[in-house]
Amino acid sequence: MTFVFMISAVVAVITALLVVPLTAKSKGTTSSIGGIAILTFIVLATVYYVTNLDRNWTALWPWLVLATFAGTSISRGKEQKAKGVLFLGSLAVAIFMLSAPVWNANEKYEIAKMDEQVEIQPFDETKTPASVPPKFARNKMKKAFGQVPNTSYYELGHLQIQKVKDEYVYIAPVEFSGFFKWMNGDVTPGYFTMSATDSSDNPKFVKAEMSYTPSSFLHKDLERHMRMKYPTKIFYGDPQLEINEDGKPYYIRSYGKFITARNGFDVDGIVVVDPATGQTDSYKLDDVPAFIDGAVSPEAVSLQNSYYGNYIHGFINSIIGKKDVKLPSDEGTVANVSPIFGEDGRMYYFTDFTSPKEGVDSMLGYSLTDGRTGKATYYTGNLEDSYMDSQGALQIIEKKFIEKKWAGEMPVLYNFYGEASWLTPVLDSNGFLQNYFIVSAANPEISVYGNTPNEALKLYKTALQRGGSSVDGSSNAEEKSVTGTVLRVFKERVGDFTQISFLLNNNQSYIVSSEVAPLAVYLQEGDSVQVRFLNTGELFLPVKEVTIRGIENK
Repeated sequence: MTFVFMISAVVAVITALLVVPLTAKSKGTTSSIGGIAILTFIVLATVYYVTNLDRNWTALWPWLVLATFAGTSISRGKEQKAKGVLFLGSLAVAIFMLSAPVWNANEKYEIAKMDEQVEIQPFDETKTPASVPPKFARNKMKKAFGQVPNTSYYELGHLQIQKVKDEYVYIAPVEFSGFFKWMNGDVTPGYFTMSATDSSDNPKFVKAEMSYTPSSFLHKDLERHMRMKYPTKIFYGDPQLEINEDGKPYYIRSYGKFITARNGFDVDGIVVVDPATGQTDSYKLDDVPAFIDGAVSPEAVSLQNSYYGNYIHGFINSIIGKKDVKLPSDEGTVANVSPIFGEDGRMYYFTDFTSPKEGVDSMLGYSLTDGRTGKATYYTGNLEDSYMDSQGALQIIEKKFIEKKWAGEMPVLYNFYGEASWLTPVLDSNGFLQNYFIVSAANPEISVYGNTPNEALKLYKTALQRGGSSVDGSSNAEEKSVTGTVLRVFKERVGDFTQISFLLNNNQSYIVSSEVAPLAVYLQEGDSVQVRFLNTGELFLPVKEVTIRGIENK
């Protein structure tokens, strides 16, 4: 509070000297200066405390305009002329501040400029993507809220995905539900954790008392506590909870600098707070502790995406003409971006970009931004194909399940078997997970769904290889044929089709869907078959065509 009082006192004295006529022959001049100074001090200190505004002098330009205007209006003679000059100077400062978005667009674009590549690396099908939708995870956590002591005091806080001990989990703090609950509770009891890859996992409540939280008040309010420790830092984005490998929680928040004037933002580092003790530390992005995955706030990433998409040819072009402009999607799960994890174990923020032209659902590209460094890569996709954007994928799901009124959430683009594909969890009207839907971005007629991501992937592989399709999910695999006798058969229902796995007398296993080969449902042990397959080197080789002797297609 010392810094607040000091800057408020200095500004209060300057304000009084600007407003009160100094050359007027009045006995009340001194008392007027004192009165205005005291009033200004009280107002400014209150504003600083309530709003958590940064304590930089540049934040006071509106106050300067008002003070010089008042002083010019009240004063007379030479003093009025002098204060008039100050007023004109304050107007110049105001114009500079307000016009910054017009002339700093090129600088914003250069700061947000991304490396460009064609496609992301193919996804390893032996792994499970972190695809449990946050809305579903949040619903399950709310139903498990009975684990929290004094439940009526609290509510579920902001959901955050994180990697802990090589597992992808959702973290959500327990927050106060109001001022009087904070007065009675004093501390929050802990947080919930739940798998981000296994939808059958049940939320677990972890005890960890926290005093400095976003839902606390007065000096225990987390954002106020950060501001008091770092009065001049420029914060952007909401505080987020992250836990270390031992399960100890910490709140983090991104800070950075304005690009020009007080406009634009470029992230520099984070502030970390121990919510139990209030211990606060600041780190540059290069020095962020290893357990923190989302050092760059999703709000900052969303802002950078807008710079990159809109300002490629400056501010005017973003309004008129819009040459080469691409708009970031608003289908993300938080601040218009979706946090996901790559195969390297790092967290990335995914965003797809679409055309500014209305009624067009064609994707122009997509980006992945590293959550620790803020470094972003823009993927153009195969320029010979026209990719469907995330909104188009959601519309396909809506039409697919129109009678059940199910909807997709958190669409993310993956490279499945060399094919750009949207993976989207499907939820019912109550927010419960029903299945996982995969659709080709280049060929929307190719789509499947399954109870788990891996189940949907198996079906998707066979769908990509169905007869007559120009799509080859394993385009580098050699196509071969074999004739043999069936030794073992296993059939299972996957989505709308049956998946058949069978072992031939050459000791090689094969897999095919009834969508590809409808008559394969009749396959049984002892049958003689001719199989056309892709030699991918996998344990179960994908079949493109199977002919059963005696049941040939007519």
